[in-house]
Amino acid sequence: MFKAFSLRKAGILLFWAAVWQLAALFVGNSIVFVGPIEVGGALFGLIPTFSFWQSVGCSLGKISMGFLAAFVCGIGVGSIAYGCRMFREFLEPVVLLMKSIPVASFVILALIWIGSKNLAVFISFLVVFPILYVNTIAGLESMDQRLLEMARVFSVGFCGRLRCICLPALLPYLASGCRVALGMAWKSGIAAEVIGVPSHTIGENLYMAKIYLSTAELFAWTLVVIVVSAFFEKIFLVLLEKGVRLCIRFA
Repeated sequence: MFKAFSLRKAGILLFWAAVWQLAALFVGNSIVFVGPIEVGGALFGLIPTFSFWQSVGCSLGKISMGFLAAFVCGIGVGSIAYGCRMFREFLEPVVLLMKSIPVASFVILALIWIGSKNLAVFISFLVVFPILYVNTIAGLESMDQRLLEMARVFSVGFCGRLRCICLPALLPYLASGCRVALGMAWKSGIAAEVIGVPSHTIGENLYMAKIYLSTAELFAWTLVVIVVSAFFEKIFLVLLEKGVRLCIRFA
């Protein structure tokens, strides 16, 4: 069954690669549009170089840092907001502002405030925080009130309530929020790098590929972003689920 599923997935990918290549042949202009063969050639030319891995590592580190900081702060601040209605109302305009202002505006302001070096960290944090903040509150509000009442009646401690009631209710909302937030972190982080052009980043390479009209490299770096973000998302979600389940089991 797994083999059949893998073959089907491979067939689908090959079909769309063929469509992509036919579209490139139809356009017939490598500056406007390139096919998977040219992109693959550009990618294999980049992979052996030190600058490629330096750029991937730098962007991965900065975007991951911004995401993880927003993950911790979103859960922490969201938990406080769930317990304190006044604090939630006080914070609501700030969260609404963070959700509403376009990323480009944030990037320009951040360039003025902090420069381009840590731009991706700051932008990733600003984009991810509201998502995890809202999902944390929603997850905590979904807790079964009867279970909470029973825990109070039987004098179950904070750790027991956290392990048996809070974490099981919170996990689906956190997982769902992280799926959205991880994609947004990479999109906004790379966009910030393209605008700010910090040294040794994927965004800088995308910008330079655009400047020199190297469409194959532009597509290749875009493919790298897709693969790295998907890989990071899968690893983080697995670690999140395992971590929460370990806490539920052993806390």
